[in-house]
Amino acid sequence: MHIRNNQTNKGNYIGAGMFKTHCLQLIDQVNKSRVPLIITKHGKPLATLSPFEEKPVSLFGCMKGTLVIQGDIVAGTGEVWEADVS
Repeated sequence: MHIRNNQTNKGNYIGAGMFKTHCLQLIDQVNKSRVPLIITKHGKPLATLSPFEEKPVSLFGCMKGTLVIQGDIVAGTGEVWEADVS
């Protein structure tokens, strides 16, 4: 398998035919090395295989858009509370 190293260290290059032959091995390699693989056809870049990066779930804003306000939330309910009775 022939993979060319990129001089700028932004990824390695491999031909589409070689990628097709060794696809599963290359997926494992990219996942392990964390270095993207640029797939070329006739020397021109066509696609990039890059490692998947899970983003941490933030609790801040995670329920945005799930709350529905129905009616007036400021006005009283009309119910008498013990604190209101003197």
